[in-house]
Amino acid sequence: MAQEIIGRKPEIRKLTELYMSKRPVFAVVYGRRRVGKTYLIRELFENQFSFYHTGLSPVELQTDNLRQRQLSNFYKSLVKYGSEIDHIPTDWFEAFDALITLLEQKSKGDRKLVFIDEMPWLDSPRSGFVTAFEHFWNGWGSARPDLMLVACGSATSWIADNLLNNTGGLFNRVTHEIKLLPFDLSECEEYVKANEIVMSRYDLMECYMIMGGIPFYLSLLEKGMSLPQNVDNLFFAKSAKLRNEFERLFSSLFKNKGDCMKIVRLLAQKNQGFTRQEIVKHTQLPDGGGLSNTLRSLEASDFILSYAKYGRASREMYFRLTDSFTKFYLTFVEGKRINNPNFWQNNFRSPRHNAWKGFAFENLCFYHAEKIKEALGIRGVQAEYSPWKSRQDKDGAQIDMLIVRADHVIDVCEMKFSSDEYTITAAYDRELRHKIELFSNETKCKHTIHLIIVTPFGLKFNEYAGQVQQVVTMDDFFG
Repeated sequence: MAQEIIGRKPEIRKLTELYMSKRPVFAVVYGRRRVGKTYLIRELFENQFSFYHTGLSPVELQTDNLRQRQLSNFYKSLVKYGSEIDHIPTDWFEAFDALITLLEQKSKGDRKLVFIDEMPWLDSPRSGFVTAFEHFWNGWGSARPDLMLVACGSATSWIADNLLNNTGGLFNRVTHEIKLLPFDLSECEEYVKANEIVMSRYDLMECYMIMGGIPFYLSLLEKGMSLPQNVDNLFFAKSAKLRNEFERLFSSLFKNKGDCMKIVRLLAQKNQGFTRQEIVKHTQLPDGGGLSNTLRSLEASDFILSYAKYGRASREMYFRLTDSFTKFYLTFVEGKRINNPNFWQNNFRSPRHNAWKGFAFENLCFYHAEKIKEALGIRGVQAEYSPWKSRQDKDGAQIDMLIVRADHVIDVCEMKFSSDEYTITAAYDRELRHKIELFSNETKCKHTIHLIIVTPFGLKFNEYAGQVQQVVTMDDFFG
């Protein structure tokens, strides 16, 4: 089945290698919700599981007796895979003892593949799950060369705290970790073609700017519909499938969803983001360890990015929203009383749309920064990326993306999401020269500065195009 999985080639190679090995394996596969973790494991290994269990979503259960419901569900999985246990385990120690008994009954010498999906959901308050799981792995699993355990979860902060960075009984016990990222544009193109959806590369870029590279969202696209029709169908129709996705997404990932949503709502207001002090000021959240943990959780789940602007103190960190779906949702859906099921078809070329797509395209470029490097012929050169904004209030300027290269060149990248060849006008030429001059003066930059234009259909040659060193086009993103 592995050859039918879109993308994920490095992950498939690693997981296959681990399965074929003759040593105990404790692998953690994590990533944001809807990114395809369960699909990858299930399709890759198909019917080879010795035991497969999925935790119940506490959001959906909404009950005080979460521990008992999870244990009851675990019991059903034990019975399904051949356990002779005749009652629901009273606690997680008994549950894992029953799993050990089940696995020891399997054929000796054969690889035993255990897949526990949505593991964070099993750890309900005061359940004792983590301690029992530690006992299972340390007391039995880690000594079994025939065992491969795959733990999977979307709650990235739980995975980090309890498995990857555990300082207790599971310290340094994870043998392999795989973070599953959203698709890039080339994988999105492969996906829509495999599903017989006809979409131009330009529309695919705009689709990415709306949904990101999240496979589940792409799976909801209907063939025969245009992109605007699909957007209406998913966000603005009466029974739109993604109308309530934002709330569900944060509820399933974060225990402190309210704080997380406050932060991303704020970050959605300014493309270059806010400092920690500004976040505290605008959200009224306490400036302490709790905020640090929340920001780390959001970044680990790929919703935000922290960075230091070039020429500023490294301690002056900024946080910017990077999740395409969240930015689109907060701009066009949340809090909007839209009763028009054709809203996007009627407004997808409006001024508000044009303002949004500027940030959305910039965000897409940051996610595909390595593709831009490859197009510039500097794939092997170490580089860092960040936006930049002048400190001047009057006649200030901002730069979409700097590529600060180890070979003493700084690429000043300007992103223009144009539906045709982009034309540099006399006014824009003056603006570009002002930006570069201001940047050089404020940062005391001693690097060589190259002006790069990133635009889908390339640059129209005229008397103002000469200062541009290189142009990155749409096709470079799909390489």
